[in-house]
Formats: sequence, C-alpha cells, structure tokens
Amino acid sequence: MNFDVVVIGAGAAGLFCAAQAGQRGLRVLLIDHSDRVAEKIRISGGGRCNFTNRDLDVRAPQKHFVSENPNFCRSALSRYTPQQFIELMDRHGIAHHEKHKGQLFCDGPSQQIIDMLLAECHAGNVERWQPCGVKRLAFEAGNDTQAGCYRLETDRGTVDAAQVVVATGGLSIPQLGASDFGYRVAQQFGLRLVAPRPALVPLTFAGQAWAPYASLAGLALPVQIETGSKKTRMHFMEDLLFTHRGLSGPAVLQISSYWQEGTPLTIDFAPGVEVSEALSAAKARSRKRIANELAMLVPSRLADAWVGEDPALQRPINEATDRALTQLAERIARWQITPDGTEGYKKAEVTAGGVDTRDLSSQTLESKQPGLYFIGEVVDVTGWLGGYNFQWAWASAHACAMALRPASVL
Repeated sequence: MNFDVVVIGAGAAGLFCAAQAGQRGLRVLLIDHSDRVAEKIRISGGGRCNFTNRDLDVRAPQKHFVSENPNFCRSALSRYTPQQFIELMDRHGIAHHEKHKGQLFCDGPSQQIIDMLLAECHAGNVERWQPCGVKRLAFEAGNDTQAGCYRLETDRGTVDAAQVVVATGGLSIPQLGASDFGYRVAQQFGLRLVAPRPALVPLTFAGQAWAPYASLAGLALPVQIETGSKKTRMHFMEDLLFTHRGLSGPAVLQISSYWQEGTPLTIDFAPGVEVSEALSAAKARSRKRIANELAMLVPSRLADAWVGEDPALQRPINEATDRALTQLAERIARWQITPDGTEGYKKAEVTAGGVDTRDLSSQTLESKQPGLYFIGEVVDVTGWLGGYNFQWAWASAHACAMALRPASVL
C-alpha cells in the first residue's frame, strides 16, 4: 500500500493536516492507536472546546507561547490565523461565542468540531485507520532513479509513504492514550529534544507547609501571580483556586508554564488595592476585629486564615500595632510561597518541551530528516491557556499540509 503521506495521530493537528493535504489532491493515510477520535478536543473547555483565541496578535504571536526558540512559531501562526479557522467553523454552521479574553467556545458540544474535521477529511478522501498502532517506522534510501520512502509496519499491514507527519501529541492526560511515540521517532532519526514537562498544570506544596491553607480548598478569587527573575519575570491577572494539595485555577495554570523548580511564586490577593493604606484607614475609624476589616478587601475565608495564624492580629483593628498591620498588608499583596511540584501529566492540559525547533523548518515543519514532519503539541511550542494551543495545532498543521507534495514530484 502506497501513499503520498501518512499522518500519525488523529488529534487536532493530525486531523486538520490530513484534511488539508487530502483536499490538495494527495493520497493520505491517517493512523491512530486509539479507537476514539480527538479526545482532547472532546473534553476541552468543559465539553465546549476552546478552539482558538481571537486576541492572538499575528504580528507578534510568540508572546502567547513558550519555547526554547520563541520566534519559531511566528511563521505558521501568521499564515493561518484564528479568523481563518473561525471562517471554517462558520462554513460548517458551528455556532460559537467569546467567553473571556478572546477565548472562543462552541455554543454546543465540542463533538461538532470533531465531526467537522472528519467531514473535511472525507472531502479530501483521507483513509483513516483506527485503532491501528505503528510498530516500526524506517526510512529506505532511494537511488538515482527512485526517491527514498518511509516504510511503516502497522497493525493492519505494511505501508509505504513518501512523507510522514508525526502529530502524536505529548504526555499530558495519559488516560486519553498519550504516549512518547513522537519523541521516540525524533530520537530515532537523530533529532534533538527539549526535555518534556507538564504545563498548564496545578501546583502542589509539601504536606506540612500546606497544612495551614488546606482548609481553604474550594476558595477562588482574582489575583496577580508572578514568577521568575527580573529578566524573565512573568505575571498574569487571573482567578486562583485553592485545593487540598495546592493551587490551581487559570492564574496558576498560566504561571505553571513559566515556573522553574525551586523558585517562589509571588501572589497579590488584592490586585489594584493599596492594602496598607486601607488597613491604616480602618484602624483610624473602626473598632471591628482585624479579620472583619480585612474581609472587606479579600474573601472572608482568606481573611480568617491569615489572621488566625498570628495572635497579634486576633484583636480589634484599632488596638493593632502599625508594624503588625504593615506585615499583614505585605503578606496579602506579596505572598511568597515555593511550590513543591506539580500535579503531573495526569492533570496537565499540555506538555511543554518536545521536538527541538532547531531541527525543524519554521516554514514547513519538516525536520532535518527529509520527508519527516512534526506538528502540534509534540513540538517545543506551548501556548497560553485560552485556545492558543489549538490555534498552534491548526496553524502548524496547515503550514505542513501546504508543504507536502505528491510522491511523483518529490
């Protein structure tokens, strides 16, 4: 069996690449080891799929992405924009809405996007084998009269293809079938890897260090969160969620992609409020307990927890020392705490790191190994929370599909 291209991985990037290549007239085979199609799309956004982000700046898209080479993603993202994917959704009659900060979601179930991508594959006469594992991938060099080709030993037999696209994703959410297949293929052909790590993931804290805050589990509030040194400092204004084991919510998921082991987080629980001035003013006019006055600035559960740790604060605010109130204000506005680790791939929305972009073309996503392409999450390009990773899937798949050629012209 011969094809112009075999796409390995029927997730967002793989489906879109196969569809685009097929519609350009290429003979495409799409293979996935799972019996279910695009599970990450199905569960994304609480089942509504946050499929792109309208706020992506195509002139400087790299600011929304993490990579050892931040500029690598610019070419693909500027050539296939959120608006282009929105137009595809509109052609298929899929209603959608903006929820928050440019994040676009389906009005209905995310299965609509999966169905759309399958319909696009059908329009391109893409052959799809699922479930079907790839047991072996080898390159057979050509000669003066014949180009080289890839030979794949699969669960359904041997396949030859002029080009192979690896769209197998990363290690996140292993219960959906995540694997290291793409990394192993890259290493097989001598490509470098940036060490994979969980990203967009909740952060955890050691048992005793977290004990005073475990009772706050379930509490959510808007914060400003920061990490990094002066040169690499990143901050986000988003909602934070206390959990039994640590911190989660959009603020923490965002910062987790930048957090380095052993470095602290700095959290402002009352962004935009001069806490020290507010407490000083309260001291001058009020006889309420400190916890009551603090609850005017932050949620009462948080106020009670903060005050409960210090006997000097368990009194009416007019009896508190200026030093005690200053220290409390500093803690509310600049709380520093160092995570012990993350919740790992099981809870990570994506995998950071992956195939080193130094070994890939930013124009085509072809690797240094001719005819071998890597797209989507398997590449060292990780987007912010909010639809950016799906946009990278669409854009990298499109850039790759436009570069693929019929075997006859290679």
